[in-house]
This record gives sequence, structure tokens and C-alpha cells, in this order.
Amino acid sequence: MPATIVKFASVLAMFASVAAAPALAQDSAFDTRASHAVILDYDTGAVMFSRNGDIPMPPASMSKLMTALMVFEALEDGRLSMDDMLPVSETAWRRGGAASGSSTMFLDLNSRASVRDLLQGIIVQSGNDACIVVAEALGGTEENFALMMTQRARELGLESANFANATGWPHPEHRISAHDLARLAQIIIRDFPQYYEFYAQPVFTYNGIRQFNRNPLIGSMQGADGLKTGRTDEAGFGLTASAVREGERRIVVFNGMETERARADEAERLMRAAFTEFELVRLVEAGQEAGAAQVYMGRAQEVPLRAVEALSFGVHRRDRADVRAEIVYEGPLRAPIAQGDVVAQLQVSTPDGRAFSVPLEAAADVPRKGLLGRAGQGLVTLIRGG
Repeated sequence: MPATIVKFASVLAMFASVAAAPALAQDSAFDTRASHAVILDYDTGAVMFSRNGDIPMPPASMSKLMTALMVFEALEDGRLSMDDMLPVSETAWRRGGAASGSSTMFLDLNSRASVRDLLQGIIVQSGNDACIVVAEALGGTEENFALMMTQRARELGLESANFANATGWPHPEHRISAHDLARLAQIIIRDFPQYYEFYAQPVFTYNGIRQFNRNPLIGSMQGADGLKTGRTDEAGFGLTASAVREGERRIVVFNGMETERARADEAERLMRAAFTEFELVRLVEAGQEAGAAQVYMGRAQEVPLRAVEALSFGVHRRDRADVRAEIVYEGPLRAPIAQGDVVAQLQVSTPDGRAFSVPLEAAADVPRKGLLGRAGQGLVTLIRGG
């Protein structure tokens, strides 16, 4: 029968309430009007808040983060240089230019633009024409480039990603989750700091036309330095944003707002909350003792348990007392037990419906009792009706 230990090491005693059975979902102290939202701690990758965060959604122009990452990687491996001049095809001009009614950097038909300018056009101006130009340069066609985007995203562990184009133009199969967008932003910030500064650029002028960065946090919130807005009729207004405060970085992704003003207001609210209302809980480190499990027919009555890997997560300060942590195993464990055997799980649930778990291994050997000891234990078990 499954058993749950109720004897916890001090690492779990930080919570005012510890469940002896799986906790029921509760209402969190924090919510958002966005249809999808995630707050991510940059350093650990821990999710601090999620609302439909792992459900694939239409990302609109936030998918240009993946387009830009493909360019960053091409720059790093030498397939492109910043000074390369790429041709503007009729497809890029018609489908991404001003005549299409979409976001554009106003590239001229049959002209050439430098990779440096195209990157700024993608990042600052959200230019669909710039996206198609780089897609055709790297993939031959935008359709092939979209397949490359999806393949690379999956290689990076972004399992929800499926890209149908380079721009975020509405398509029923163009999807990615808010959580994976946050992880994509984390990868860009971590792996491409030499290009990340473009995301904080407030304005870019090309072809005599001056356009401003659409990220509502740039210039209005201290420490905000990226990343990308998105908007379509299907997706609503969304944002992938990042900011640094006192050495800590948070990434916020949300989508589904009804107006540009609502997006700006929710961006400020979520980012402020990310720093002031949420805290990172480093529950257990790899190799740290987390509790003990009962043992049957062993020379010890219990075995200490230690975490195989670290477990960190974020929680709203008012939700902390309602976090549930438990150690679950099939028990009592039957001896012999070897040190390093994975015998249990540390399971955590939060009031906003998130669940985490890490495997626990035996921290010591527990040999089996000798023949007389086993006989005596069996007799006691029989008398007690076990």
C-alpha cells in the first residue's frame, strides 16, 4: 500500500501546513486577467506563477523571439555576419510590408538590408518584412525556415513549440506555451548577451521612418530591458518581458489582453509583483537529507532519504502557508536497501495548481535482518494483524 511519511526533516518544516495526503487545489492569493501567464525566475528557471502556462497558445509576434534566436545562432557559427546585405524579395515586400497592413520596417522591394538593420527591424519594430528576409536567407523559403524553427525549438527542450511561419502571422498550427516562451527568453538572455541589448533599444529609424519599441516597460520601469510584444485578433495583446532588480532577474509572459492599454497595465502589475509579491523557495538541494522512510525486516527501522536533485519553485507570499509537501513511497520499504536506491518521491503542490516532485534515494544501507530477527518480526506482524 502507498504510504506517506509525516516525519519531515527541517527543510520541509518551513511550511506552516504540511499535508499527510494529497492537497486539493485552492484559490491562489494572486491572479491575472490574462488568458495565459507565467512568471519565471531567470537564474533557476523556477516557475513562480502560472495560469494556463503550459497550454500552447497563439503567440503572435512573440514568436519572433525564435526567429531572432535563429539569426543569433547563424551569426555565432559564421553562416551570417552583421554586415551581410540580404535581398528583399517580392514575397517579403508584399507579405511583410506596409501594403499588407502588418508590422513592418518599411523595406523597399529589390533592395538589400544589413543583418544588423534587419535584427533591429525584427526586435524593435516587429517588422514582418525583416523576418521573411532572414527566413529566406537561412531557410530558402519561409515555410522551410518555420520547420527549422520548430526543430531547433524542440532541440532546446521547448516541446510545446510549433511554428508555421517566421512572423507570428495567424495560423491554426502556430503555437507555443507561455512557459516555453519564458524559457526561450531565458536562453536568449543567457546565451546571447552580445545581442540582447537590442531588446532594450527604445527607437530605430530605417528608410527615414522612425519607430519606437512597443514594449510598454522599456523606459517606464527601472531594470526592464526586453523582450517582445505580440498582437493578433486571435491571440489578443501579449508580452514577453524581463527586468532586473537588485541582482535578480524575472521573466514575465502573458497573453490574451483586450487592448494595448490593458497590456501595458498588466505588464507593470505582473512585473512589479514578480519582485515584490513572489519569493523563490529553494526547498531542497541535490544530496540534501529530506526525511526518512520506515523499513520492514531491516536492521534499522527507518532509512534516511536525500534528494537526487534540487527543487526550487516560486510562490506568492500569502500562499506560502498553503503549500503542501509530502514524501510518498510504497511502504514500509522492504530490506535489504542499498544506499543510492531511489525509493520515494518528494511531492509539492501550490495553491495555484502547480505540482513538483523530485526522486529521493536511500542515504544509507539497511541490511536485512538475520533469520531469527526476521522470524521475530514476522511473529510481531502476525500478532498485530499486519
